[in-house]
Amino acid sequence: MEPLIVIVGFLGAGKTTLLKKLVSNCLESNMDPFVILNDYENASVDSQLFLNLLSNDQIEALSGSCICCSGINELRQSVNNTPTRTNGITLIEANGTTDACSLMEFLGVGVKKQLSPPIQISVVEVEQWQKRGPHNELEANQIQVSSLVVLNRYQESDNRRIEEVKANIHQLNPYAKIINWDNLDIEIINDLKSINYQTEKMDHLKSHWSSYSIDLPDPMESKQLDQLLNSLPKSLLRVKGCTRLDDLDQYIYFEKSPSGKITKREFKSRLISGPKLLVVGPGSDPNKIKKLLQETL
Repeated sequence: MEPLIVIVGFLGAGKTTLLKKLVSNCLESNMDPFVILNDYENASVDSQLFLNLLSNDQIEALSGSCICCSGINELRQSVNNTPTRTNGITLIEANGTTDACSLMEFLGVGVKKQLSPPIQISVVEVEQWQKRGPHNELEANQIQVSSLVVLNRYQESDNRRIEEVKANIHQLNPYAKIINWDNLDIEIINDLKSINYQTEKMDHLKSHWSSYSIDLPDPMESKQLDQLLNSLPKSLLRVKGCTRLDDLDQYIYFEKSPSGKITKREFKSRLISGPKLLVVGPGSDPNKIKKLLQETL
């Protein structure tokens, strides 16, 4: 049977980076991956990050809908329409506010018989684990039915914090295997089994947040981008996007963490969607974001 892998984790925890690592491992192991991406507003931006690894017909982007409720039929259809191939594996990246328990329940039925029962992998950012304030319940929910929990950015924490996080995760899900990021390998994935564990139900509305996507100038001055990012509401939980800066020919991919840290890196794929800014969470009011952009330019 073909493995069906679902990757979940809080906003900014490192899901897309983990997915890219798994795709690379799959290709090195002569596996044939098919990737389904779900994101707020514009999943095509993230899908373009994979074009140096996969062809267009190996990637599908689902934007906007919540795949654990209103978008589940679209997701099932995408899963059931994956091409038949030798040594295949289907990888789904859920958006950062997904009610993971509900998603796994829905994916457990109505999926073509060639696929194995869904296996969930969670990404946990060690230093930020359960420091999400009112969103701690959602973050905890995302690991309750995980077969594997991958600890990301653990190098930024001391051993005491790492062990504290491991103990907390084990309390929430005693059946999950917990590994550090550096130990992740496709061979570990092949040995995982789907977990059938009684979980605590969460109010599904807690996983529904507002979001907004806006076009950016091409190019944009570096100082303008920094000014825009620093002026955004602190209540936002996810800020990311892509544009060209100054006189550079190459596009850059940028992110801002809830802590305020801004990171930029070269966008190594083709940009089809055009320069964009995506914001998620309380404060993603379209009129306010438009005004901030206008004031920056």
